[in-house]
Amino acid sequence: MAGSTRGCAMTADLAAADSAISLRAEMARARRRRALQLLRRLVGHPSFLVGALILALFVAVAVLAPLIAPYDPNKNNYRYVLMPPSAQFWFGTDAYGRDILSRVLYGTRVSLLISALVVICTGILGTLLGTLASYVRPLDGIVMRGLDGLMAFPGVLLAIALAAALGPSATTVVIALTVTFTPRTARVVRSGVIVVQGMQYVEAAQAVGAGHARIILRYILANALSPLIVQLTFVFAVSIIAEAILSFLGVGPPPPAASLGNIIADGRSYIQEAWWIAVFPGAVIAVAVLGLNLMGDGLRDIIDPRQRNER
Repeated sequence: MAGSTRGCAMTADLAAADSAISLRAEMARARRRRALQLLRRLVGHPSFLVGALILALFVAVAVLAPLIAPYDPNKNNYRYVLMPPSAQFWFGTDAYGRDILSRVLYGTRVSLLISALVVICTGILGTLLGTLASYVRPLDGIVMRGLDGLMAFPGVLLAIALAAALGPSATTVVIALTVTFTPRTARVVRSGVIVVQGMQYVEAAQAVGAGHARIILRYILANALSPLIVQLTFVFAVSIIAEAILSFLGVGPPPPAASLGNIIADGRSYIQEAWWIAVFPGAVIAVAVLGLNLMGDGLRDIIDPRQRNER
């Protein structure tokens, strides 16, 4: 009788194990199906596809700048001062005889690197502060009032003030723009976390005694990241413009390092007789921002179709 009972128990255990394995396999298949569906929606969305292609082109140019730049971007050549665009100098030269195309290629590299660092730092800090404010209720008022205080200042003016106080450098620009964009990003994360916190699966995880770290990482943030991703694409676009503004004002990467903003600043004194110095880097900024905005709009449509239907 005891042997029969043990045999039944072993059979039940094996059946439960098989059921758990089948459930995990089905969940894995479901995740793969969702990933394929998302990929098809991304590829099939014209706005996202165009924006992603533009961004990929700029990233390729930034990475390959040392290989495709025809000249040294910082080398002065006074034989070719203020040369207009030609077969030898596609984008012309500046007042020091430096090739504008080479400087734009390296400037694109600097601008994208700074903007990417701003996006990473803003995403980390915004996620941390937004989650902390929404999950730990006693800290909500303290954290959000502090962020509201930062948001009371115009973003560009706050970045200029911070950059001027810290001194001109690429690190200064990253710090200034991170402080400027983090409050809005934290608000987006906080709103998403508050919505997800009310879901039944989060309450179920709390009821079975799951730890706070597990609940936040696996159940809350994993389902609240979509608005953050969309927000960060727009932060990327605005960071390119803001970095150009700061560099134009002289608080970005110091010369002779090329950035799109200080190339435009070099050309402001020659805008009538040498328009190409300012026009070409300005056009690069415009196209890069356009691509990121198209990509962000496409992501927003794909993640939340209701917004697409409302427009």
